[in-house]
Amino acid sequence: MIRTHVGYAGGTKENPTYHNLGDHSETIQIEYDPNQISYEELLDIFWNAHTPTARPYSRQYASFVFYHDEAQRKLAIETKEQQEAKRGTIYTEIVPAGTFYPAEDYHQKYYLRNARDLMQEFNAIYPNADDFAASTAAARVNGYLGRHGTCEQFLEEVNSLGLTAAGVDRVKQSVCFSR
Repeated sequence: MIRTHVGYAGGTKENPTYHNLGDHSETIQIEYDPNQISYEELLDIFWNAHTPTARPYSRQYASFVFYHDEAQRKLAIETKEQQEAKRGTIYTEIVPAGTFYPAEDYHQKYYLRNARDLMQEFNAIYPNADDFAASTAAARVNGYLGRHGTCEQFLEEVNSLGLTAAGVDRVKQSVCFSR
């Protein structure tokens, strides 16, 4: 995973906001390196990271796969059918990716924003909110803080994240010693 943004998609309202969402759903945009992880692997993570058999109680929280091309569409449908064979009715919709609207700054990088000491470091590195939201390092650290990734993976890439020694220790405490 290179970059992530949380935001809104799937609706018709222009420039939705959290408090004025219109017919959009909350979603995540993932920029990834297909040499590191495949679209199929991302779909596997998606299907296992939530309960697609639960009927959404509102459009805001509906489950979607937004595809960008025919190959993605076919794979999304195929994996949905596989999930249905195992789990029953899946309520996830598979639709073309339309316009993605990034959520407000305060919604970006949730786990990192709740680690004030680390946020001080990232605010020093990325004083501009757009640069912070687009940062691969912020996305990676946010993922580790959210318990996505192993201690070994963190230690392999720690030197590329721009953290101070105190920042490294803080993430190590969360990733390597809290499981």
